[in-house]
Amino acid sequence: MNTLTVIGLGAGDFNQLQMGVYKKLKAARKLYVRTVDHPVLKELSAEGLQFESFDAVYEKHNSFQPVYEEIAEKLVAVTANEDVMYAVPGHPLVAEQTVQLLIAAADEGKVKLKLVIEGGQSFLDPIFGALKIDPIEGFQLLDGTSFSMHDINMRQHILIAQVYDTFSASEVKLTLMEKYDDEYPITVVTAAGSSQEKLVTVPLYELDQSVEVDNLTTVYVPPVKSQEDALRDWTTFRQIIAVLRGPNGCPWDQKQTHESLKKYLLEEAHEYLAAVDAEDDFAMIEELGDVLLQVFLHAQIGEDQGYFTLEDVLASISEKMIRRHPHVFGDVSVEDAEGVVANWEVIKAEEKGISDKPLLKEEYRASSALQTAYNYQKKAAKVGFDWPDVEGAWDKFAEEWQEFRNEVTKGTNASRLDEFGDVLFTLVNLARFYKLSPEEAMLHANEKFARRFGYVEAKVKESGKPFSDYTLEQLDAFWDEAKQLEKE
Repeated sequence: MNTLTVIGLGAGDFNQLQMGVYKKLKAARKLYVRTVDHPVLKELSAEGLQFESFDAVYEKHNSFQPVYEEIAEKLVAVTANEDVMYAVPGHPLVAEQTVQLLIAAADEGKVKLKLVIEGGQSFLDPIFGALKIDPIEGFQLLDGTSFSMHDINMRQHILIAQVYDTFSASEVKLTLMEKYDDEYPITVVTAAGSSQEKLVTVPLYELDQSVEVDNLTTVYVPPVKSQEDALRDWTTFRQIIAVLRGPNGCPWDQKQTHESLKKYLLEEAHEYLAAVDAEDDFAMIEELGDVLLQVFLHAQIGEDQGYFTLEDVLASISEKMIRRHPHVFGDVSVEDAEGVVANWEVIKAEEKGISDKPLLKEEYRASSALQTAYNYQKKAAKVGFDWPDVEGAWDKFAEEWQEFRNEVTKGTNASRLDEFGDVLFTLVNLARFYKLSPEEAMLHANEKFARRFGYVEAKVKESGKPFSDYTLEQLDAFWDEAKQLEKE
């Protein structure tokens, strides 16, 4: 079995190259390097050292991952015939994807070679020294070619490697701007620890404009120092809620309970639905924030009482989403959305198991009679108590409507109330057949009425006369104007 030795060239120039690494490089029979763009290799080349680089591979691909994969494949192929040395910048186990691919291939038994990893100072030590930061305070090392805003911990020192050129710097900038202010100061570190070491601090928005970057560049993002700098971070919002509920917080927030907050959750949900109906993105942002506030308040109350935490909530819904989407996270196949829903219901039933409780017991909603009616009908339909098609529901509506009209003519107030309830119940059933939410429809109708009547009221006030001076026909004309303005 031949040996593939991976050796690190260090983070600095030739003067900082370890003597042991130098001797092994000089003694190598077959030497490959990931790139010739490293100060050590210039000196070694001048001494007559022969090596072959993979720079040409970079030119073949539009992204880095296939480059790394091809380099690893080529190294495995040449090692099949002889012992090979592969030299990489820095340390082989720090920010070196080609080495990780080689290790994975060897561990999985996909290749037969002896893999040896040796020497080389990583770029981290000289960078810590250049920036004068202590990593024990917490730091992240991120790959500039693949990280996302969700990877960022804004309260730690962040080092972003693999920022090779203006394009990669631009991608890094855009990702950081999802979390940080455009003016947030960042430092671009080049050739840390070498005689060419250079540190340039600029506003984030200038990262790809006024700073030169190369393969020895690392971008440093310092920790945020205030809540105002981290308003897009989940931890900030959680801390705000904890403070509001804490000993020195807000008296109103401190006294809230799960029960006292119920009405606010409903109100905020309705206001968000109104923003959706209005197609108002800015209002949706605000109203979703209000809904999120209710979620975090309930989670904080649970934590304060020692019953559950926000992590419990996240774990519960994450497990449920994975469990109920085996067609995404497992090996189950579905053909369309209907198949997804059917599979969802099967899994849901298996989770709940066999129960002796009445089918409708958990379907009552004190906050909404419309939603309760919808839930009752949906539950009954699942066990076969349903019309075979929508025509049966239409016939039932016509029947109940006639019975209500009869009671209006000759019935009592109690019988009229009873029959009108039946009419509403059949309307909810029709909504269910057409996959409409009666609750949402009623919210939409109320909002529409308030908007149009507001126009009528404004026209009356504009005239300086009271409502009593107008006929119904005149008021209805204003109503029609409001409808026409909405269409336009």
